[in-house]
Amino acid sequence: MSKHMYSTANLTDKELKEQGNRLFNLRKYEDAINCYTKAIIKNPDVAHYFTNRALCHLKLLRWEPACTDCRRALDMDPNLVKGHFFLGQALLETENYDESIKHLQRAVDLAKEQKLNFGDDIAAQLRSARKKRFSVQEEKRISQEIELHSYLNRLIEKDKESQIAKVKQDEGDNEKSNEKILEIEEKCDNYLNELNQLFIKVDDRRRKREVPDYLCGKISFEILQEPVITPSGITYDKKDLEEHLQVSEWVNPSMLLPTAKTSEN
Repeated sequence: MSKHMYSTANLTDKELKEQGNRLFNLRKYEDAINCYTKAIIKNPDVAHYFTNRALCHLKLLRWEPACTDCRRALDMDPNLVKGHFFLGQALLETENYDESIKHLQRAVDLAKEQKLNFGDDIAAQLRSARKKRFSVQEEKRISQEIELHSYLNRLIEKDKESQIAKVKQDEGDNEKSNEKILEIEEKCDNYLNELNQLFIKVDDRRRKREVPDYLCGKISFEILQEPVITPSGITYDKKDLEEHLQVSEWVNPSMLLPTAKTSEN
């Protein structure tokens, strides 16, 4: 423990939590962890103590301990937004994208239900998780396509060599056999060309499937249908924003401008 720590022997669990918060704000994450751990020892039934300690682990890039603390918090309170949020972050860093997305989406939904304002923090993590999962899936798909392409090329080449060898064995080396060999080579070359064109089309379709981030809503994460822009310059889908405002603070609808109008300024 840091030499700057005050004595914690006679502090209650709440006082230990408050001291941990102060140390966290000073970026003394190890000392904060010690305080939260002592608070947990005194009162192990408070979920927030575990999420506080989990956040310290996140700051120290300790993903597994962060996951453990978040899961213990969620065992006590399954609707704890920070539990899902921090767990989603830790799972994202350990490349568990499906589970990360599940918890981050749950955090988004719970924050909306509980009217908690996390700004764009949770949504940004969710977008990042979905983007990384998509990238991993694309890399795997591309690798499989390359492997399949190479395999089919080898099969065609092997079949060509087999046919040519059979012609030479059956008919020897003469004008007729040479004509057959040329036909075989031409036919197999056409197969290879058609195969290459097919994979080029597949690659083009894959590229068209990728949607830029700026075309996706920051609430629904789907393609924007009716984009509007807030005075702060952030673009949302109008339908998603109206639904969000129904459970959040009131905002004058006249402050929401269609994105086309911003180009006039």
